[in-house]
Amino acid sequence: MAREKITFEVFYSEQYGDRWEELKAAMLSEEEDKTTLPDLIQPYYMDRTSIETAYLLPLKEGDSVLDMCAAPGGKTIVLLSRMEGKCSLVSNDRSSERRERMRRAVTECLPSSLLSSWKVTGHDASKWGLYEKEAYDAILLDAPCSSERHVMQSHEHLMQWSPSRPKRLQALQYTMLNSAMMALKRGGCLLYSTCSINRLEDDAIIRRFMTKHPGEAIEVPIALEFGEKLDYGSLVLPDKSGGRGPMYAALLRKL
Repeated sequence: MAREKITFEVFYSEQYGDRWEELKAAMLSEEEDKTTLPDLIQPYYMDRTSIETAYLLPLKEGDSVLDMCAAPGGKTIVLLSRMEGKCSLVSNDRSSERRERMRRAVTECLPSSLLSSWKVTGHDASKWGLYEKEAYDAILLDAPCSSERHVMQSHEHLMQWSPSRPKRLQALQYTMLNSAMMALKRGGCLLYSTCSINRLEDDAIIRRFMTKHPGEAIEVPIALEFGEKLDYGSLVLPDKSGGRGPMYAALLRKL
């Protein structure tokens, strides 16, 4: 048991060096900066940076939009609020339980007038691009990730952690990113995000895609409050943002 916890410490202290102790304290703090959108039927509280991130995806009237890993539904609520019924949105998640939670959250928070062009699906996001090629004008891929803040605040999850977990996630994230790019129309934008502090799940995923697919996409500059610019995208960390995050986001435009 102890060795697993030390392994977690070593894994992240090697990435963050002298900053790790301060970052760890902020991750363990319950002083998270959460808020809700105005004008909802009932509030849906989420990290302020999560809301800001969902606003980074460019949208225009008539767009076909995909929220590829949508549950529990916070960013779907933001997208539907932004669309005001002028775009169509597919919100996808493989888990039937998570889909039902998302449906409840969305229908409890938003008026039915915003939901007429909203569809919920349960497909395998990693294979999506094989079946719907160049079908969407905009895609949000809020990828499954290590979610270290949650892990660190749960003794059970921390004890279950091992270095193999982020490795598995990296493979899944890269596969999903490839699939999303296949499903994206030329000229469309893809927003990749995670709530991980692991650079191998963040910037490294985008770098790998851009290296393996030269000329297929370009990075679009984004502005996240408290975001620390990386080679691709920005990372908001709670030790420098008053408790916000973690949240990584990168925006790509398909050529």
